[in-house]
Amino acid sequence: MTNQWIKTFVSYAISTGLWDELDRVYLTNKVLYLIGLDDYEDDREIEGTLPVEMVEKLVEVAIDSGKIKSTAHEKDVLIGQLMDIVTPSPKEVNQQFNKNYETSPEKATDYLYELCKDNDYIKTQAIAKNIEFPYDSEYGTLNITINLSKPEKDPEEIKKAATMKTANYPKCMLCIENEGFSGRIGYPNRFNHRVIRFNLCDEPWAFQYSPYAYYNEHSIFFSAVHRPMSINKETFTRLVHVLDVFPHYFVGSNADLPIVGGSILSHDHYQGGRFHFPIESSPIETSYDILDFPNVSVGTVKWPMSVIRVTSDSKEDVIDAADYILKKWRDYSDLSLEIKAFSDDGTPHHTITPIARRKNGNYEMDLVLRDNNVSDKYPDGIFHPHPEYHHIKKENIGLIEVMGLAILPPRLKEEMEDVKKFLLNQEHSMVDYHKEWAGKIKSTQDITEKNVDEKIEEAIGEVFLHVLEDAGVYKRTQEGQDGFKRFMSTL
Repeated sequence: MTNQWIKTFVSYAISTGLWDELDRVYLTNKVLYLIGLDDYEDDREIEGTLPVEMVEKLVEVAIDSGKIKSTAHEKDVLIGQLMDIVTPSPKEVNQQFNKNYETSPEKATDYLYELCKDNDYIKTQAIAKNIEFPYDSEYGTLNITINLSKPEKDPEEIKKAATMKTANYPKCMLCIENEGFSGRIGYPNRFNHRVIRFNLCDEPWAFQYSPYAYYNEHSIFFSAVHRPMSINKETFTRLVHVLDVFPHYFVGSNADLPIVGGSILSHDHYQGGRFHFPIESSPIETSYDILDFPNVSVGTVKWPMSVIRVTSDSKEDVIDAADYILKKWRDYSDLSLEIKAFSDDGTPHHTITPIARRKNGNYEMDLVLRDNNVSDKYPDGIFHPHPEYHHIKKENIGLIEVMGLAILPPRLKEEMEDVKKFLLNQEHSMVDYHKEWAGKIKSTQDITEKNVDEKIEEAIGEVFLHVLEDAGVYKRTQEGQDGFKRFMSTL
């Protein structure tokens, strides 16, 4: 059936409009080279197949022919090369995006999103493997995800990567130079990657989708210049201007300090998309008047972390108010609550995770207070997941989790199967670090075959809630909320 798969893929490439029937021989020979064959006979096409299925079959042929080895890296490179054939050039993608944008921003992003799914840049099949479930809390319904989409690293490739010469091109995985990059072991290829260029506050910026999307239309907006992330007035300005370009998306930034920051602090970027996060539905608990900003509504949000919501029909007022609050927070300390703005050597510890959206004609920005101090008791971070929850979540709490979407490690899928067996008094190999937690579930819940999965999900959701509370600067206690009011009074 090899000839059938080749013809089917070539016919699909022609059907995209990127190629003509006159290109059939050329494309066939290109595919033959990529999969390591030098013989071909015309055959019938295979009906009803998706591009991803075609490419998967061609990758199998390439492995059988000896063209590539069956490693994650080599398979991924070949997938990228084949999908590049059915992907318009960067120039064509940008032209079509801009043409669609003339009709509406939604039509433009719909075009790019569908393209990135069709050409397998967005790994829809891998993303579908993720385990997702809700958790109802006093703050609303939180979203829990066990992330299974990213492929595990091949041990042999890890060894090989350790002996390779260090390369500095591209400087990081967010740089615009990744577009079309061939990749290397330990660094993904981007043959089928396409980036939209746009102007943001008189600077060159770019827009793309995340290949392993954590939510619908998971977008990344990044500077065309490789420079470190920072949270300042320019950040707030860019965020609201992103909303002007993409009014149907939210946009936010990770914090700019280690521990409370995101995974990539070396490149200035924001994340956005078309998704309703739990934090957006959370109500204002206490409203405040900031005298210098009469056109701005300000209030603290009912949320496990410490959130100040700023709303106005004037984006300039939102920007100025957010900047005012950030500057106050950067210098504010409350040692009775272990909140300390600077180390004795002057190292800063306070920043903000901002989230912006358009709502009812207004600009709305949530400012989540962050503190990255450590202590002898909490060497990983005072306002970081505490050790009793590390068996479920040890990683930093970034922008996505701040908003109520848990991204939990893939190890939990197998580990929860053993927890399940433990709860049902079956033979198991449960790891020790789940023992206390699982024992508590067993002693406090009536576990049956029918409800065991639901009980485990509830327990995981409860841990994530506690993790967010740990990351909150002002705790949801009387003492903590009194402290929050003391800070708000300084505004």
